[in-house]
Amino acid sequence: MTIKCPAKINLSLDVIGKREDGYHLLRMIMQTVSLFDNVTVQKGSEGINIYCNKSSVPCNENNSAYKAAKLILDKFQIKSGVDILIDKEIPVAAGLAGGSTDAAGVIKAMNEIFKLHMTMEDMMEIGLKVGADVPYCIIGGTALAEGIGEKLTVLKQFKETWCVLAKPPISVSTADVYGSLKLDEIVRHPDTEELIDNIEKEEIDILAKGMVNVLETVTIKEYPIILEIKNIMKEFNALGSLMSGSGPTVFGLFRDKAEAEKCYHRLRDYLKEVYLVKTL
Repeated sequence: MTIKCPAKINLSLDVIGKREDGYHLLRMIMQTVSLFDNVTVQKGSEGINIYCNKSSVPCNENNSAYKAAKLILDKFQIKSGVDILIDKEIPVAAGLAGGSTDAAGVIKAMNEIFKLHMTMEDMMEIGLKVGADVPYCIIGGTALAEGIGEKLTVLKQFKETWCVLAKPPISVSTADVYGSLKLDEIVRHPDTEELIDNIEKEEIDILAKGMVNVLETVTIKEYPIILEIKNIMKEFNALGSLMSGSGPTVFGLFRDKAEAEKCYHRLRDYLKEVYLVKTL
């Protein structure tokens, strides 16, 4: 079985506190976009075998897809192995949930292949053990994520909107970004309720101007190229531009395809990993 596993962007990301165990408490609006990894899962003779077209992806127990498969094999005491082929298009370590969406795809595929009859909630419970973004990747679409990302509220489907994604050639450590975040120094938080209202009313222009990711306060200081990309997108008439997740990918929302294409071609002169996509 082959599953199309979409990337996600954050239309907002707010940090509202910190738990005793060190995890940050979040409120963020997540949205899937039309950039996909294709994950093929089939029964194997023994063990978990991962194959990937990108050498930068670990094909061992450090891979989120591997972790998801192991949890299912153990939980249901499945004796046969599983072979997983990841055809990766989503950039690695980009703030686009590439690893999480692959894990979600493996959970869905194994549920069908092994006839496990898991509900959406069952699959999300397994996903959370792999990573905080995996439950969201199982449901996809437009959702409010709270807690560490695991408490999900499905929102009205976001109006189909053209979007440019641009990943600069840097790697950002999620742990380091959160570790450097000073909650008392955040000047601007997103108005999450207003953004949800904008989605309900399909007021994309207003929403785009109100998008905020508080993690930019850390990453832009460290990596000014993120601000450069945001500024180029705005020069090319992006309705709004934001870093996704802990970065470094930046996305811009556009009024129509023609505007998005102009920005896409400009950024292609500057960066290797640029994508023209739509919200799903």
